[in-house]
Amino acid sequence: MPEETAILVVSHGSHSPQTKEEVSRLVEKIKAESKYKFVDFAFLEIENPDIPRGLKNCIDSGAKKIIVLLNFLNSGRHVDEDIPAIVDKIKAEYPTHTFVISPPIGQHPNIVSLFLDYLS
Repeated sequence: MPEETAILVVSHGSHSPQTKEEVSRLVEKIKAESKYKFVDFAFLEIENPDIPRGLKNCIDSGAKKIIVLLNFLNSGRHVDEDIPAIVDKIKAEYPTHTFVISPPIGQHPNIVSLFLDYLS
């Protein structure tokens, strides 16, 4: 059920304040155009909130299922190892909750169309 599901958009993090603003705007658009009541963001490094805090915010919102929506283009150490390890640590603290990590956005079947749209 959407009311029991939270979406946590996870990005890398940057020293540029523009990055946090862009991610915040993305989350607001997802929230406005989706059925999910709780949509928030977190960062792997550099910026706050970090992923553990973001996951706990989702749990504090009442969510029983948290979907970690990766704002990463491709697989790599962060996507394949670092983020799953962080999620697993929180999962161990909250065994009655469900945690799902999306694939990186570059694996989406419509990514080619998106890139071609930028070229037109």
